[in-house]
Parts: sequence; structure tokens; C-alpha cells
Amino acid sequence: MNITMLKGKIHRATVSEARLDYVGSITVDEALMEAAEIREYEQVQIVDIDNGQRFETYVIAGEKGSGLICLNGAAARMVQVGDKIIIMSYAGMTPAEADSHAPKVVFVDGENRIARVTSYEKHGRLADMEGTAC
Repeated sequence: MNITMLKGKIHRATVSEARLDYVGSITVDEALMEAAEIREYEQVQIVDIDNGQRFETYVIAGEKGSGLICLNGAAARMVQVGDKIIIMSYAGMTPAEADSHAPKVVFVDGENRIARVTSYEKHGRLADMEGTAC
């Protein structure tokens, strides 16, 4: 039996572009993809913190170091430029694999630059923030 676990997450990225006329997907700065271990064309779930929308699409790589977060095609209707979003990828694994799994969680600043990479440990705390609420 496999279970689905969080594999990688880019937390509170700012939508920098929304292009309705594009074919589809989300374009993400390749540096953020690498840090979160999200592959090009991998399925992701997007959660818009500002409007509560949740939807799925796939990732295409944007210029490394650009800070680009661009929703394309129909997904562009789900967000506004300036919205904060969470980008999450998942992986199927056995319970034994899940026991030792730690997701890559990438926190970004207001320019979508990497501020910190960590993993979750317990509710409300991050592995690198012992005893601190997140």
C-alpha cells in the first residue's frame, strides 16, 4: 500500500504574472523548484492564500534566479498578481518510506527569493525553529 505525502512546498510565494493567453501551467523560478525538489512538468497543487482557491496544474521552469511565479492559461483566472500562494507537490510512498521522509519546505521573501529551506517536524513548529510557532 502506498500513501500520498507532501514532497515539496514553496510557501507564500507572490504571484508576479498571470497570462490567460498561455497554454497552461505555472511557471516557477528554477531555483525555487530545485530547492523544493519539484521537477519540471510535475503535478502540483496551488493554494491561493488571498482568495482560498485550490487547484492543480503542472510546473514549467522559469529563469533561474528571476523570482518568477506566473500562472498560465485557465489557472490565471484563479489568482491575481500580488496574491500569496502555496505550491505543493506530493509523492506516493510506502508507510516505511514515509516514516523517514522529510519534505523540502522553501520559504521565500517578498521578491520570491529563497529565505529558508526546512522541513516540518511537529504542528506549528519547523525543524529549524525549535519551540517557535510558524
